Amino acid sequence: MADTAVLGVQWGDEGKGKIVDFLAKDADWVVRFQGGTNAGHTVLVKGKKHILHLIPSGIIHGGKKCIIGNGVVVDPPELLKEMDTLRKEGIEVEGRLFVSERAHVIMPYHKKLDALSEKLKGSKQIGTTLRGIGPAYSDKMARGGIRMQDLLRPQRLREKLEEALKVKNLLIGEFFGEEGYDLEGLYQEVLSWSKGLKVYICNTHSLIRRLVDSGASILFEGAQGAMLDIDHGTYPYVTSSSTTVGGVFTGAGVPPSTVDRIIGISKAYTTRVGGGPFPTELDGEEGQMLRERGGEYGATTGRPRRCGWLDLVALRYAAWIDGLTEVAITKLDVLDAMDRIKVCVAYDIEGERTQEMPGDLELFSKAKPVYETFPGWRGKVRGVTGWQDLPSQAKEYLEYLEEFLGVPIGMVSTGPDREETIVR
Repeated sequence: MADTAVLGVQWGDEGKGKIVDFLAKDADWVVRFQGGTNAGHTVLVKGKKHILHLIPSGIIHGGKKCIIGNGVVVDPPELLKEMDTLRKEGIEVEGRLFVSERAHVIMPYHKKLDALSEKLKGSKQIGTTLRGIGPAYSDKMARGGIRMQDLLRPQRLREKLEEALKVKNLLIGEFFGEEGYDLEGLYQEVLSWSKGLKVYICNTHSLIRRLVDSGASILFEGAQGAMLDIDHGTYPYVTSSSTTVGGVFTGAGVPPSTVDRIIGISKAYTTRVGGGPFPTELDGEEGQMLRERGGEYGATTGRPRRCGWLDLVALRYAAWIDGLTEVAITKLDVLDAMDRIKVCVAYDIEGERTQEMPGDLELFSKAKPVYETFPGWRGKVRGVTGWQDLPSQAKEYLEYLEEFLGVPIGMVSTGPDREETIVR
């Protein structure tokens, strides 16, 4: 298999975990390059559900090896817990998982500051997962972060913690009026993480270079989606990392020439979690039907997702930014219950019609969707594994999406299980 990047092209939650799991059978290595425990990748194999947050979905395949790249922010206690869960399921990780020494660490004070800052916003809350992701990336950019390699250097770790707490305790105590952290107690807690993680921490840059030079097949796994990208998404209602294709190169430490195939993952409809504008959102019965049929509740937080019709304007924008070579459509079977299916093909903004994604959030908030309507196919898609076996209405719908996007649809998911997949 050509070296492949799998990217979300909506507001996350597109079903990347299943597609990565499906493709991993033909890959040698799977590399996660951004995000943190705010991701929740659900993989269903023969009725058994696996939920992963940090470890790449490829770990479910025996013999495959996985890397957590430098662009990821790592929560060590959560990573250790995830490893333990996999072991209990009979999936060994030692010798199969490698963590970048350059990856930054989510500290307890990051989670506290995340919650306190979000509460301070009141009605303007972004809707973060409260996992400390934003504050950890903030420290990274401010050059005050703690990295995985620091867990292996006790003296350096203490010095960096001492410097960090001078600011964090002042902010937590004086500004928020909450109790700060004791240096010695935090130092011992962080030091204890290294006992279970030291065999996994390594120089993944040199490891990946050797893999590329040897011709190994690599699958790059993204988290979240293009509309949550820190630069290109609906800022400030975004995540804190580069979720688009550029994040592959900076977050894994590889040149652009490494990636031959870029697959954008999109649901057959649209969802998002948290605050921010959502032009095609459905508040009534149809939205609730999509939520219940699609199981649209966050794998990380359990929060109900906002649901709406497919937004092709946003999707074409993401396809351009990511340079997609193909699209994978997931959860087509969820639309089995619909008598009619709509897709947004343009926005009406203050009386003007456009097919361009506004960069100004105020304008985007005013966007009213312009729809094309398609007939439903009523209960005929679930479990189909051949393109020729799809009902004509479903093929008409998918072919319209292809034409609008100018990108071929290479895969279609017709159910949650690994085998319920069409490859064209």
